[in-house]
Amino acid sequence: MPEPSEVLAEAPPPDEAPPPQARPGPRPAVGRSVTARATLAGAAVSLLLIVAIVLGSRLLRDFDSALLPYAVATVFLAFGVAYRYTVWVSAPGARRLFKKGFGSLFSAANFRKAPTALPKMIATYLGFQKFLGARSHARWAAHQMIFWGCILAAAITFPLTWGWFTFTSGNATGPGYEMRIWGFKILGYDALSVVGWLMFHGLDIAAVLVIPGASYFLWRRMKDRGAITGQRFAYDLLPLIMLIVISVTGLLLTFSSIFLHGGGYEFLAILHMVSVVFTLIYIPFGKFFHIVQRPAAVGMQLFKYTARQDEQIFACKRCGEPVDTAPYVENLRGTMKDLNLNFDAWAEYCPRCKRVLRGGAYLNHVKKGFK
Repeated sequence: MPEPSEVLAEAPPPDEAPPPQARPGPRPAVGRSVTARATLAGAAVSLLLIVAIVLGSRLLRDFDSALLPYAVATVFLAFGVAYRYTVWVSAPGARRLFKKGFGSLFSAANFRKAPTALPKMIATYLGFQKFLGARSHARWAAHQMIFWGCILAAAITFPLTWGWFTFTSGNATGPGYEMRIWGFKILGYDALSVVGWLMFHGLDIAAVLVIPGASYFLWRRMKDRGAITGQRFAYDLLPLIMLIVISVTGLLLTFSSIFLHGGGYEFLAILHMVSVVFTLIYIPFGKFFHIVQRPAAVGMQLFKYTARQDEQIFACKRCGEPVDTAPYVENLRGTMKDLNLNFDAWAEYCPRCKRVLRGGAYLNHVKKGFK
């Protein structure tokens, strides 16, 4: 923040300041048409997933009925994700983000100008989330463990649940196994080999990754004052607890089958199933929804990157310092206008000049009222 003397010395005359229209107008309401459109989108995506399950499992010949609750939960997950995503992109700000972001992702012109930009951003921003490392290396490491553990678990669980992947014995006497996708043999391996061990313990590896990452964030939310102040149990703590429950019960299933000869396996299987089903249904309506939103943010990063490559930099109207890319500032002003926020002119000033202008406006319009 600038010192009071700096505000007095550098406060611009009234004609330099943007229009003092700080009171927002009425915001557009989300109508019934958005709800109807979101419901229709959710139903369509759910129906497509059901058709994909039936066809991918070869008309349910490869579908395991014991995994039916998981499959039903994924159908609800598909409905919830499509529903909330449709509602999200119906808002003016998100709609602009969606159009600009995905427009940049699929732009042939952007690919010609910067062919390596998109793969690099997918790897650094979406995969390794390097932006988190700037905040805290510990938070970055914990987030990476959760991210890759969940990716591994989803890559194994969903195809198995839908009957797309099957593992069958290669012969009646030997330890050979075959992995088939949609009925086609993809890989043959020895169940007693390293590959076989990895195949049968992939979910255990995912659990070992998730538990320390989720535990770190749970510990941080119980100790960090900044996190405690604004956290909510259902939104911030419950997802972490469910990840730990899923991972621990999954490991206990393996422990029971190896060391306890199946003791308590049925109870653990039910507990594990309930926790997984609950979490899948919770994802679209809780904190984990950011997983679905993140690709649009990658598109926006690409949108800003290509503008920088073209040197389309918007300079502050007061001091001339770079603010951001010109297309980004224009997009921000358009969003503010869509929301009837009648102070979009402030987007054309850098953060320091905004503080100086606010200080000058306070001295000219508020402070003098006490004289």
